[in-house]
Amino acid sequence: MTAATGRTRVFLVDDHAMVRAGVRAELGEEVEVVGEAADVPTAVAGIRASTPDVVLLDVHLPGGGGHAVLESLRTELPATRWLALSVSDAAEDVIAVIRAGARGYVTKTISGADLRDAVRRVAEDDVVFSPRLAGFVLDAFSAGPAAAAPADDPATDPGLDLLSAREREVMQLLARGYTYREIGGRLFISVKTVESHASNVLRKLQLSNRNELTRWAATNRLL
Repeated sequence: MTAATGRTRVFLVDDHAMVRAGVRAELGEEVEVVGEAADVPTAVAGIRASTPDVVLLDVHLPGGGGHAVLESLRTELPATRWLALSVSDAAEDVIAVIRAGARGYVTKTISGADLRDAVRRVAEDDVVFSPRLAGFVLDAFSAGPAAAAPADDPATDPGLDLLSAREREVMQLLARGYTYREIGGRLFISVKTVESHASNVLRKLQLSNRNELTRWAATNRLL
């Protein structure tokens, strides 16, 4: 973040200038846009030079695609977080960019308020994705090395027995990427109650964040 303002530093990557202008307008004053790029080579150079907090990355780009940008810089810039923002909701696009190391994937139908929230969450090392893409993301997680290991019965994790019925509901919605507000609306409970349940879930499962919760839920086949 910029020391003087506390704003998240964001780099925009999209091959359409009008899309970049629209995203910049939607982000408003809550972030500092430190650069833009329309293709892979320009993006790699610009991100390397500006070291942003978050890269908003289109999946389809001239010169190799969004995952090529991510793969080029992920190791070099470990503090930078990557959020895919694409018109595509194809499974292969979602899985490819998540496996490459993105912290989230949202489609361009997202509202300005939700996009700003997604950027904030990714900057805070959370994961975020459009709820209807959750299955693709979980497929990407569960298809990793852990999936090839000899499996214990996934339903026998002792932490699961510690959760109340309501906590299980909250856990599943959290793991699918829903916000606290959305969970409260679906379960007809207040945001503060959701926050309390979420805290209890993480404590009982001995997890530290939503990313770990998503992996845990996928491993235990709870979604």
